[in-house]
Amino acid sequence: MAPDIGLANWFAQRAQRTPERKALTFEGETWTYAEMQRRIGAVAGHLRKLGVERGTRAAYLGLNQPTFLTAMFAVARLGAIFVPLNFRSAGAELVMMIGDAGVHTLIVDAQHRPVIDGVRPELGTVVNFVTPGEAKGWLPLDQTATPIVDAVRVDPDDVAIIMYTSGTTGRAKGAMLTHSNLWWNNVNAMHNLDVLQDDVTLAAAPLFHIGGLNVITLATLQKGGEVVLQGSFDPGAALAAIATHRVTTMFGVPAMFQFMAQHPDFAKADLSSVRVLICGGAPCPLPLLELYAAKGIPVQQGYGLTETAPMVSFLAPEYARSKVGSSGRTPLFTEVRIVDVEGHILTQAGAPGEIHVRGPNVMAGYWNRPDATAEAIDPDGWFKTGDVAYTDDEGFIYICDRVKDMIISGGENIYPAEVESALLRHACIAEIAVIGLPDEKWGETAVAVAALNPGKTLTIEELRDFAGPLLARYKIPRRLEVVEVLPRSATGKVLKFELRKQLQ
Repeated sequence: MAPDIGLANWFAQRAQRTPERKALTFEGETWTYAEMQRRIGAVAGHLRKLGVERGTRAAYLGLNQPTFLTAMFAVARLGAIFVPLNFRSAGAELVMMIGDAGVHTLIVDAQHRPVIDGVRPELGTVVNFVTPGEAKGWLPLDQTATPIVDAVRVDPDDVAIIMYTSGTTGRAKGAMLTHSNLWWNNVNAMHNLDVLQDDVTLAAAPLFHIGGLNVITLATLQKGGEVVLQGSFDPGAALAAIATHRVTTMFGVPAMFQFMAQHPDFAKADLSSVRVLICGGAPCPLPLLELYAAKGIPVQQGYGLTETAPMVSFLAPEYARSKVGSSGRTPLFTEVRIVDVEGHILTQAGAPGEIHVRGPNVMAGYWNRPDATAEAIDPDGWFKTGDVAYTDDEGFIYICDRVKDMIISGGENIYPAEVESALLRHACIAEIAVIGLPDEKWGETAVAVAALNPGKTLTIEELRDFAGPLLARYKIPRRLEVVEVLPRSATGKVLKFELRKQLQ
């Protein structure tokens, strides 16, 4: 019989083997694997009393906290499906996701209960509303219940998590991630990232996002390391936690590492314990990579998506300097190919096209969206990412941009990520986004939207003069808009569709 690779079982197996090791630290309190396993069993028992069973959808809405992880493993122990929700979503967006998933039981922290109260009449599928530690109709998780010791045995292809895409282009879709998807991603991560039993990883990115949950958090737990969890990301708190807990690894999107580097404590921060910072979610600007490299810290880029659970490629440590800007090569059990707009597979180095992915980490499809699933995954199992990439002559992958973000100006393709990386070197610019807007002469024109450092000013003429030696003339923005701050999703991605709506 094949081993049970379900979420609940592998955590139970880990807890049996290293019960005394530190598993989770949060706000000054630490739980061992044995203690965490007992909490998971108690939560599973309580959820079963509420009617959660195999196939039931149970959702979590709230900040990063131990309840997220204990609930996720408890739901898996019952053979049910966990639905992590974006805590920055508006009421109407939550109604859509909760209704789409058919959520039966909703766990919501006290901070986010008001938004749920405001739309509660519209949540017709929800039978139970649970807030940890609260009463008065909001059932507490700490009530006595018969713990569930033995997990329901799941099929590897059973859905473990429905994770809604970030929705940076509109309506979110629920990616169905199976137990097998999560397991094989961890296998890939352990080989590519060299996750160690003695690792201490800082989890500050939101766990409802696949990067925060499954780039390294779950792999660290599977290996027997310690997860230091923060409720939300704060650059100063992250720098302090690295020193206090001797953090060895951390996942973040480029904006997180940029904000850490801009923090007043960065210059004197003790980062000597860090073995690697893992950057994903968007192309990492070269100046940011160079800034951390100057402190002796490799920021290793990885590339992935919610739909691929998420790892598609990763840059091995020995190439951190020689292949700066690359997202590396694929892990052992994942394939990629580059395809042009006519569907031809590109084999020559340097030719950009859409990146397609195949492997055991690719999702089962989109929940309730067979049409979208068929559009995204071809009959041979290739997932069409919507991202533009090319490979060099050694097979290293370079992500250019999103297909939808590519600008075609005067017949030339402009990849905003390349332009942003160059312009971010300007001393006045704190953060920048480049978008394409309609232009009568060129079809589209590149527009730079920048937030400036305090007390600084910048004109389009100054920006174009600066960019002249760095970029081909057709790539240099013809328009500059200065804003206080760029609109971002909860995961730190710039919402370029909002900028387009605002500036058109």
